[in-house]
Amino acid sequence: MDAEKSSSSSFEDLSNLNEQERAELASSVPAPAEANEQPSTSEQTDKPESDAKATEESESECMDILGNGTLLKKVLKKGRSELRPESKDLVTVSYTGRLEDGTVVEEQSNAVVQIDDVEVVQGLDMALKLMNEGEVAEVIVNPRFAYGELGVKDPTEQDPVIRTVPPNATITYTVELVSMREESDIEARTYASRKEIGNRKRLRGNFWMKRQEYNLAIQSYRRALEYLDDTVSAGGMMESGSAGSVELSTAELQDLLEDRMKVYNNLALAQLKISAHEAALKSVDHVLKCQPNNAKALYRKGKILDAKGDTAGAITLLQKAATIDVDDKLIQSELSKLILKSKREARNERDLYQKMLGQAQKLEQKTKAPPAAQTTESSKIMMWGYLVGTILIGVVGVAMYRYNNP
Repeated sequence: MDAEKSSSSSFEDLSNLNEQERAELASSVPAPAEANEQPSTSEQTDKPESDAKATEESESECMDILGNGTLLKKVLKKGRSELRPESKDLVTVSYTGRLEDGTVVEEQSNAVVQIDDVEVVQGLDMALKLMNEGEVAEVIVNPRFAYGELGVKDPTEQDPVIRTVPPNATITYTVELVSMREESDIEARTYASRKEIGNRKRLRGNFWMKRQEYNLAIQSYRRALEYLDDTVSAGGMMESGSAGSVELSTAELQDLLEDRMKVYNNLALAQLKISAHEAALKSVDHVLKCQPNNAKALYRKGKILDAKGDTAGAITLLQKAATIDVDDKLIQSELSKLILKSKREARNERDLYQKMLGQAQKLEQKTKAPPAAQTTESSKIMMWGYLVGTILIGVVGVAMYRYNNP
């Protein structure tokens, strides 16, 4: 999981559940009888029936996958093998999701889903890892692991299998794991295959973005880049699993570049939404390195710089974006906001400076006042001193005159 992924992510480590379940099943099997103990005829007759009932009861019990009642799984039909899918495996599934009143809100038949790539709701994604090939199960998914507080208000053409889902809805899925297979090496796939899968994951990222599930969107976009990034060497050649090196046309190279730029632009926005500013800058710089006049990338980078406190740098980028796409009202609006913000910051800074300057002047005046007072007092003392001195001299003079002239 990415470091950018928040701690509130719904995914949890389920890697040990398979072993735990096997241990529980093993402990439920009765220990074999001692060799010297011979069961009675009635015991021999009743034992197979009791074992069958125990097995049936065990299968009918709900598994509390997360241990808190938010994700429950109940086997309706045993699988034809003990094989279970692992992360990144491709599974073919058919499922129907119903609300508590029985309303069908989601339905798919023989859909191909990649495990752990959030191509279905998280609860169903987690439950699929605990199903055997060929198994049919009932999975009860709490809103937190389904469509949450938002629900689904307006299903779009991108999500034709999802219907309107009310907020905070618990969904019960009846799901069949039809088949499963490992993911083939990405490098062994053809250009067309990688392009198709990469764009499908990009659209899934867009789905999570619209729902403000930014961490899940980031996960989908990163997986898309694994298929769309670094597919072509500097010489315009791509490795193909069956036909060796295949030369790509200029149009194919340009088309692939456009797909990558879309993903990086959207990835930067998702990272910005979770305040992963440095990661967002790296993503948007991927775009500007190839397309320095990409208005959307310039706008996104401006938003990132503004979030980092660099308003002046943000204004410069948005001004460039506005000259490239003069009809984009969003860029114009954001640029106006930043200019007003810059003026307000400059005014506040000027007011603060004047306030600090005024306080400094007052402090200086207070510092100079005591010496002035001291000077006045000293002058008064000196005047009295001169006066007293003059009188004493006069008195002494009179006394000496009378002494000399008796």
